[in-house]
Amino acid sequence: MATILVVDDELGIRALLSEILSDEGHTVELAENAAQARHVRESLRPDLVLLDIWMPDVDGISLLKEWGATGLLTMPVIMMSGHGTIDTAVEATKHGAVAFLEKPITLQKLLRAVEQALVRPGQRLAAAAAPAVPGLRDPLAMTRPYVNGSPLAPSAAVPVPAAPVPSGPRPEQSFDLDRPLREARDAFEKSYFEFHLAKEGGSMTRVAEKTGLERTHLYRKLKQLGVDLSRNKRGTS
Repeated sequence: MATILVVDDELGIRALLSEILSDEGHTVELAENAAQARHVRESLRPDLVLLDIWMPDVDGISLLKEWGATGLLTMPVIMMSGHGTIDTAVEATKHGAVAFLEKPITLQKLLRAVEQALVRPGQRLAAAAAPAVPGLRDPLAMTRPYVNGSPLAPSAAVPVPAAPVPSGPRPEQSFDLDRPLREARDAFEKSYFEFHLAKEGGSMTRVAEKTGLERTHLYRKLKQLGVDLSRNKRGTS
């Protein structure tokens, strides 16, 4: 997993992104302004930066330009804004940003943008050098700037081969119904949550979204059912 720096002057945004990314197994560092972001960048060298555009001291675009001009833009940067436009996104990508997310940021768009941004430089170079193969996904798709989870300038769609049947937790299970209703219900709910935890790699955020429960309610429910929360948790690197 990666070390990700979140730079935003809003406490709520920092807390939300930190919770989601930590739940995905990443190490998250927080900064509320450009000065703190500079310090973290110099001391920790994060693998990825989520950078807000509108901040009170130095705006995100200016900080992005500064890093580029001083040779410090060695990591991918995803820009964020609640008042952005396509022109803003284009300007950000011209100065080195790999993606642009518009607030409010949805879980799917955030995770997709992070996944795209964390493609290693070696993989980017290999993708750029790879010849086009009929019937395969465009090898450059992972290297283009993304806006809200979609390529900024996508090429024409090409056929994608059918994905292999994934291995993992089985959705079909059997239950002993010759027991009191409460015990049968608890057994079903425990299996249900264990299935989704295994499917989502132990991510409480994803399971909460899937099941429609608040994280705090979900956590209490899992504890009540005796679900092992550490068994399927993503590892860190």
